[in-house]
Amino acid sequence: MMPLLWNLPLTFQSKHRLTLIGRCTNQPFINHIWIRKEADSQVEPLLVSRIRKILRGDLHCGTEDWYIKHAIVHNRQELKGKNSLIFLNKRESIHWGFLEKVSPCLVVTDKPVEELRSVRQNTTVIRVKSMLQAYWKFMDYYRNLFDIPVVAITGTCGKTTTKEMIKYILSQTYSVQATESSKNEPRLSFPYLLGIDKNTDMAVFETGLGNTGNIKHQCLIYQPTIGIITNIGAHHLDGCKTLEGYIQAKGEMVEGVKPNGTLILNADDENIKKISLDRFRGKVIYFSTKISSDFKADRILFAKGGMEFTLVYNRTRYPVFVPGYGEHQVSNALAAIAAVTEMGMEIKEAIKGLATFKNMQRHLEVTKGIKGSTIIDDTWTINPLSIEAALNVMDEIGMGRKKILLLGDINRLGSYEKEYHQKIGKIVAERSYDTLFTIGIKAEEIGQQAIRSGFKGNVHMFPAVDGLKELLVKKLDANTMVLIKGPMKSRSMIDLASSLKLNEQHE
Repeated sequence: MMPLLWNLPLTFQSKHRLTLIGRCTNQPFINHIWIRKEADSQVEPLLVSRIRKILRGDLHCGTEDWYIKHAIVHNRQELKGKNSLIFLNKRESIHWGFLEKVSPCLVVTDKPVEELRSVRQNTTVIRVKSMLQAYWKFMDYYRNLFDIPVVAITGTCGKTTTKEMIKYILSQTYSVQATESSKNEPRLSFPYLLGIDKNTDMAVFETGLGNTGNIKHQCLIYQPTIGIITNIGAHHLDGCKTLEGYIQAKGEMVEGVKPNGTLILNADDENIKKISLDRFRGKVIYFSTKISSDFKADRILFAKGGMEFTLVYNRTRYPVFVPGYGEHQVSNALAAIAAVTEMGMEIKEAIKGLATFKNMQRHLEVTKGIKGSTIIDDTWTINPLSIEAALNVMDEIGMGRKKILLLGDINRLGSYEKEYHQKIGKIVAERSYDTLFTIGIKAEEIGQQAIRSGFKGNVHMFPAVDGLKELLVKKLDANTMVLIKGPMKSRSMIDLASSLKLNEQHE
């Protein structure tokens, strides 16, 4: 008998027609035939009595012959309406009367019996010994309802773009569940997981890292069959304390991948090489723009609107175009192609899909600016690694033009804040730019160090955006290119970049 892609209870399997859409594959975690599921888009309900048995809880009150359609952790996610499951910690308070408005609803809690006397009608309560253990049991049960490829991505830079590439390529054919934009906080992992339903063919999740343990936590929820590490530079040192601690935190992806799963790693990244793979028993795939690898980019060229390169894979060469500038964008593309190929997609189909990918806004977004200038808006995020990537793009596409840099504060560097701002100052001084503007108290160290290191251009240091635009606009003309690099939480820098772009109000 042919094994199904989904390992569901019979009540799930009987509700939709299965249509063959793929081919047999010998990938380590897919040893069966892919199936496209044709069904309605509603999340498959879960019977309350089934939930009680899974959690080994006691029915305190209410009925259990109805279905839940949503699940949240109280005070972490928003209550969406009726037929919701609410995980309630014994230390949390709740307005039982409010729940009548969204009844029927189910509360799973470890609160003492005496604290449950005010529970209102139409609210079902299942008492468990430990709400936390029940929460993990529920997630493990829900995740294992779906025998589908799940990708988890981490990295200092490029993880959102790589995730979006994978999602875009797969979505041409399959139903894909994915994290939204760069919203990758661990608290969002639960609702993202529950976004997988009977129509989902594959999932791709970006993982966030603020502290050690975050990636491990998210991998316990997602149970990825494929893990990707795009690169590792200095970031989140306030939470991880040192670069070594940050590398170890990123390395949690290695143990987070399911047994016999696949790791996709950047062979060019020196910090990734510091992560031990001794205990990993799955498949490892490497990609590179420099050395021989499973997926190797050769003859990389800047082209109109993006990058052209030759992909060397299985001793065959393929021409590739990826929208968006920079060698780092080629690395993102290699990781994405490697992932979808590992999931069973034909490589030519993956390359074709990638060619029409729309690069994300504020990710080295090149647009026409006022007074004929060119604006590179890179205000999505800022860290030392992404600054170097942006400068490389600026140098390449701005060759022969007047170049102006606007650099904001680099946050989340902990006690290494001054050191890394100075490193960026030295890097700027080694290059040829007309003017450097720094914005913010921390970023002032970039300007100071650039001057100390012999920067030949003009340096202007502003504590905030106020007053900068007036000076900047005077320097703009048709031969000027401006790179604006700042943190995504700096609304003022985002607005400044927007105000410099040529739009209807400037025409």
